[in-house]
Amino acid sequence: MTFASPYSHGFARLAAISIPSLPAEVDRNVPVIAAAARKAAQQGACVCVFPEMSISGYTLGDLAVSTRLLDAVEKGVELLVKATSDCAQLIVVGAPLRLEGRVYDCALFLARGKVVAITPKVFLCEEMDEHRCFTSGAHLPADASWHAPQIPGASEAPVGNGIVNVEDVPGLAVAAQVGSDAYAANPPAMSLALRGASVICNPAAYPASLGRSAQREMLAQATSHSGICAYAYVGAGNGESSSDMAWDGQTFIYQDGRKLCETELFPVDTQIALADIDLTALANRRQRESGFAPAQVGQLGKYWAVDIRLGVGAPGSAVSFDPWAKHDDTLPLDSEDAGAALTPAPSRFPFSPTSLADIDKACKEAFEIQVYGLKKRLQAVGNPKMVLGVSGGLDSTQALLVCSEVAVRLGLEKSQILAYTLPGFATSEGTKSHAYRLCESLGIKCEEIDIRPAARQMLADMGHPFADGQAQYDVTFENVQAGLRADYLFRIANHQGGLVIGTGDLSEAALGWCTYGVGDHMSHYSVNPGIPKTMLQTMIRWACRENRFGEACTKVLKDILAQEISPELIPGGGEKLQSTQDTIGPYELHEFFLYHLLLGRTPRDIAYVAWQAWRDKDNGVWPADLPESDRHQYDLETILRWLREFLRRFFTSQFKRTCVPGGPGVSAGLGLSPRGDWRMPSDISGRLWITQVEQLLSDLEDEK
Repeated sequence: MTFASPYSHGFARLAAISIPSLPAEVDRNVPVIAAAARKAAQQGACVCVFPEMSISGYTLGDLAVSTRLLDAVEKGVELLVKATSDCAQLIVVGAPLRLEGRVYDCALFLARGKVVAITPKVFLCEEMDEHRCFTSGAHLPADASWHAPQIPGASEAPVGNGIVNVEDVPGLAVAAQVGSDAYAANPPAMSLALRGASVICNPAAYPASLGRSAQREMLAQATSHSGICAYAYVGAGNGESSSDMAWDGQTFIYQDGRKLCETELFPVDTQIALADIDLTALANRRQRESGFAPAQVGQLGKYWAVDIRLGVGAPGSAVSFDPWAKHDDTLPLDSEDAGAALTPAPSRFPFSPTSLADIDKACKEAFEIQVYGLKKRLQAVGNPKMVLGVSGGLDSTQALLVCSEVAVRLGLEKSQILAYTLPGFATSEGTKSHAYRLCESLGIKCEEIDIRPAARQMLADMGHPFADGQAQYDVTFENVQAGLRADYLFRIANHQGGLVIGTGDLSEAALGWCTYGVGDHMSHYSVNPGIPKTMLQTMIRWACRENRFGEACTKVLKDILAQEISPELIPGGGEKLQSTQDTIGPYELHEFFLYHLLLGRTPRDIAYVAWQAWRDKDNGVWPADLPESDRHQYDLETILRWLREFLRRFFTSQFKRTCVPGGPGVSAGLGLSPRGDWRMPSDISGRLWITQVEQLLSDLEDEK
């Protein structure tokens, strides 16, 4: 598999296909199913799901037990198996079948020219009076089989609930529950997920009615989240009888509680919903979810498991499910034609949502978490004063907003907040002005302590060249200033009876972009450690939209958002501030890398997903509130170079993360606290990860 193929990076493409199914016209339904399966294969899908009883049509009434019809169904399955034998796919399709002398509503698993397994419906639908014709799968004997020797694999296929493991797509394990099984008090899906199914298929036939569409989605969302799996629902639609009801042909795919794709209701023709299932993310969350493994213990009952190989990109497959196979190793990795896009496109800002309503909701919740954390900490020690440095930058701005809100909720005077601006050798008048204006707008007094005299004295005492007039702006020069700021704040806290409120964020912790111990690394309590830098920008934009702190505050917040992110430690030229991102790289990329590293992806896979997300700014969904000027794109070489820098900084900075002050987490399982989130030896080598990136960079260089 090539770099451009999602199948080589822990993804598998799933197709949920609604077709116009004609009742009792098997000979017309099968070609439609076969054609749709082949089309989905050409679009890269390795699993295709069709509606309940789609081979025969669902609205059959008592004809469902007709010998003539059931004979036709068997012939139809035989033809479908043959018609799709060259497709490297697992096809899940519905049909009524005679098993052990009775008729069952079944989901058939077809792969590479044979039937590999059969799952009958267990919980028959009372609304559709299915008991008239069908028997529940719960009554099948343990050794049940389908006697259809003319169909390859049929007689050997296991019958009941179970899982098809696709060996050449690691992590892909497919199971099915049929139609109304999804509405049962104890649906099969959860037991199947606990046994390892990563994809649950629901071939269904439920009539349309007011509110039912939303109900289906609610169930799918809940099942996919609690089962930590993907869930594909495909409903019967156009062509079914409308004698007493209508059929909406609803189709959608969820993963871990998030909708990936859907098709429109009441389609006229075949519709295919495609989604790339992130098998790596599912496996990682299952490993980290404390309640998932214990729930797997004691799962009893009759379950089968089948292992198959589809033939990933195998020679001789007329329709391979890897349409990227043509992009062989001679094609430049970063060319425009080097692979199809993931669907849906990966989120560029995975810590934050994209729609404005969801952004506002997330920002409000994150702010409440920050406020609760600081409020609780202050109450625990008798509501001391809050001491913090205010630079006019993003981090201290958000921290000051939190302090202001906490003071209001605790009924404290704003004089309990001791805000200081501590200008150094590179502090600009613009940022210092922002600090003063922000404090004034919140009713907080801001005092100034010029740290330059103390810094000159310290540099002179240690014999630093700067004391002799040389422009040597090294890490010592920077850290003397950062350390003095922290030292002043801690001593003021001692003197005034307060706690130093830390301002550092998640992105800085990941990169080690803080001065260890005596600098901005340390505080009595920190309010931003669970929030990445770009989300802080999002939260400040939210505060502006809400006008949460008044017009004067909103105005200065907008000015703060517009300025360069800078530590302001090295004197620059002209009006340009020292740029953090010029030194360490774009925060938006580093946060993307961090998110996917914490998911358990390899550097190669992180690079691929980042390339899919960032290579074209005109594709994909941007956060609704992100200004056009802040929408960027990066080629693969740029991504790899910054990924190498991220990994280098991430591994070498662990010693800073092993001893950080308390502070509230925001994103579950995606923080860096050594107490609750991320544990790693401080002296571990990152060479294993970095060398993989360097190999990709070498491959790119060889292609030039």
